[in-house]
Amino acid sequence: MLALIAGASRGLGLGLAEELLRRGWHVIGTVRGDAPTGLHRLQETALEIETVDINMPDQVQALHDRLAGRRFDLIFVNAGVSNGPQETLAELSEAAFTRVMVTNAYSPMRFLHVFQDLLAPDGIEAVMSSGLGSVANNTNGGWEAYRASKAALNTMIRSYASRAGAGRTILTLAPGWVRTDMGGPNANLDVGTSVRGLADVIEARRGVHGHAYLNYEGKVLPW
Repeated sequence: MLALIAGASRGLGLGLAEELLRRGWHVIGTVRGDAPTGLHRLQETALEIETVDINMPDQVQALHDRLAGRRFDLIFVNAGVSNGPQETLAELSEAAFTRVMVTNAYSPMRFLHVFQDLLAPDGIEAVMSSGLGSVANNTNGGWEAYRASKAALNTMIRSYASRAGAGRTILTLAPGWVRTDMGGPNANLDVGTSVRGLADVIEARRGVHGHAYLNYEGKVLPW
């Protein structure tokens, strides 16, 4: 099985790459720059490392062209930047808001559009969303720009799935509240628990066509 994970240098992306490698997958993981990352330290023969900034269309196309002869069983786009949890939209600059929306919503969808022709016939397309992207569950506020970006991602991938038709497997995944640089030290999940759950969900959905918004335990989340 061949996986492409965009955004695998650290945190959940790195953890998912490690988990899939443990399960016997061959993984192509991407990093943004030339500096060594956690991905470079894995020393796995079934791992390839590519460089791309998904916010740069020319780099995304160049990566596609380099990988044009491959067919992927999983294309997973992991991207996430945030504002402070209590920072309101009124306090956020337009430039900061644009950065969050482009990185978390627009660029992941553009990446899927560019790479969809490299998906194996029964392959899975997936994006890393968040439980905070659920509008129905937003009863406490906070993380305003981040919530908006993940809700936008959810909306755009719903449209993408509708256009793709029922014969494709498309997943919108929420990893839970995880102890990463973004999630902070008080989160209730470690990376290993989250990515094991995500990998279980991915493998369980192989051959199950349609679009689903699921958490790391495989539970359906409300939009």
